[in-house]
Amino acid sequence: MTLWALLALLSIPFWVYIMYMSLTGASRAMFGAGFLGGVLVLYMLHQSIERVGGGTNYILTDLKRLFARGNLLETLSYIVSAAIIVPTVTYIYINAIEDTHPSLETTVLVEGGRATSPELVMAALFTLVMLYLTWRSFGITFLAVVLAGMAYGLFGEVIPGTLGHTGISPNRMLRILVISVDGFFGFLTQLTAAWIALFLLYAGMLKAYGAFDLILRAAVRSAKYVDSGVAQTAVLASAVIGSVNGSQTANAGMTGSFTIPMMKKSGVKPATAGGIESVASTSGQVLPPVMGAGAFVMASLITGVSYVDVLIAGLIPAAILMITIVIAVHYAAAPQIEEPDMDDHFDVKLTQLELALEGIKFGLPLLILVYYLGVVQFTVMTSAFRTVVAMAALGILIPTFKQGYDTGNVRLTFWKFVDTLKQTLNGLREGVVVLAPVAIILAAINGVVDILQATGVPTSISLTLMSLSGGVLLFAAIMAMIICIILGLGMPTTAAYTVVALLIAPTLVGQFFLPEFAGHFFVFYAAILAGLTPPIATCVAVATGIAGSNFWRTCLEAIKISTPLFILPFSFIYHPDIVNHQGDITVGLLVTSTVILFGSIAIVHGLNYRFAFGRAGTIGMRTLFFSLGIVIMVFPAFLVQVGALAVVFVLYLTQAAVGEASPLEKLQAVASGINGRRK
Repeated sequence: MTLWALLALLSIPFWVYIMYMSLTGASRAMFGAGFLGGVLVLYMLHQSIERVGGGTNYILTDLKRLFARGNLLETLSYIVSAAIIVPTVTYIYINAIEDTHPSLETTVLVEGGRATSPELVMAALFTLVMLYLTWRSFGITFLAVVLAGMAYGLFGEVIPGTLGHTGISPNRMLRILVISVDGFFGFLTQLTAAWIALFLLYAGMLKAYGAFDLILRAAVRSAKYVDSGVAQTAVLASAVIGSVNGSQTANAGMTGSFTIPMMKKSGVKPATAGGIESVASTSGQVLPPVMGAGAFVMASLITGVSYVDVLIAGLIPAAILMITIVIAVHYAAAPQIEEPDMDDHFDVKLTQLELALEGIKFGLPLLILVYYLGVVQFTVMTSAFRTVVAMAALGILIPTFKQGYDTGNVRLTFWKFVDTLKQTLNGLREGVVVLAPVAIILAAINGVVDILQATGVPTSISLTLMSLSGGVLLFAAIMAMIICIILGLGMPTTAAYTVVALLIAPTLVGQFFLPEFAGHFFVFYAAILAGLTPPIATCVAVATGIAGSNFWRTCLEAIKISTPLFILPFSFIYHPDIVNHQGDITVGLLVTSTVILFGSIAIVHGLNYRFAFGRAGTIGMRTLFFSLGIVIMVFPAFLVQVGALAVVFVLYLTQAAVGEASPLEKLQAVASGINGRRK
């Protein structure tokens, strides 16, 4: 038995607990406490295995390596952390029964209550463990964010001006963070346990059963039909995978390890390859049905809105963004790509039947998810549970029956069945591996947010924004975007959105009277831009490391491709119907959405197209396309948008007049089967 096998086996009772609590509708406080304790212990075991290089075939050998001189300190730190986590979580879990039995008077109350000295010591130790694990998971940058939030709560009286407050005592802070079944155990942790966990288990099972390999195969095949097909592989794979895993940075590392070398091999420059992967990983965070797990949080924060309503609201902006990025990637990559040789990217060739069976294996659970969520409109927990069960059943049965049909050998069929069981265990383990960092950062963010809420900082930020903007919506929106980018630095999608949704969105909705969907989607899109914005740009940094490119050049390429992503949130403000339609798709809405799409295409055309006008002429054309694109996307008057769009079409015709093929002519060439590769 290996440590990896031990982690997989321990994952079974953890996921059984998640499924049981999800389906029985147990106390959210109890659910969150048990969930956080379990995932933290499993996370530390996983980190220990990684520390010794992934484990050997003998558990005793691995244990000796864990307690060797180089690993001893970290191993002891995890043992001490577990010794603090287990009794603390057990105590919280037992006393959280008050949530379901209000007649019982316990010290630990959901609303908060008195705390004894031992409870305060327990809370202080657990807080130190959370800080340590936050640092282990996300490094010093995010730890500094958490510590800054706690320091703001403790020392608010020394802060001058609007953002100052009377301060929170250490005892009250510990009650907020741990004892009140809030803070680290609060609504974000409970939301992760009830809604997000099973989706990440689904993601882990997809990886274990080989879904990502199928996605990449489908994307690679597109290179035979589209000039930029190799680069579009990154867009498709990263967008699909990124929408599930909830971290653009992790996604860039996961899919980028495959797509970036593939693009470089096909002739794409390292900086361009890194930029494409960064943007593709970021764009995946806004794609329904999961939206990097942000959809779940949004549904819980907006009153009277269901999860399905959030998905419907996100469809039009996601479509605009993805179409624009596909075009931008084509402009950036097609001139660099040489004749692609796709035959050696995969060791195993699949027949048409095998591809069809793979499609059924992964497609049917997805259809089940869409059916139960969108058609029948079951709860998120029930829909996710049935999807996971369907994925496990098909992942085991289809390969097993195919083996039996192909060979007719009972022994080989049995061992194939055993192999699929191992894949299922790996899926359970992968689910924990993906879930743990998300749970840790959301628990930490929940603690900071509750502290900030106790200080009244959302009201202070609202007053500050109103004061600095002079009550002008455009100025307030620009400042809000800057704040969202700063607050989102180094955070996964869900954590970044949660912070800005609680601190910034209320100002846009309450003070400037934006519809709730418009305000929340504005901050949601703005928050994920931190991964692309220098000088931090964590997503670009990961892609740069894989591509071996220059960081600043890669940032430039990423921003040129993703510029409409910085403008699109302002469309939500001045054209809120594109996210606030609630499924009522009218002709006017389609026209508005199409105009905004053309505006975003104009921006990427101006920034990425290779004009033949000389240096001064090219700069002029880029400036015109960029400026007109912003007007088309954002300006509230429809006639002005149409007028700017007409000017853009004139500029397209001007390109053709000086010998440049217009985009329309290129599309016609592709449709006619002509490979319109630019020289």
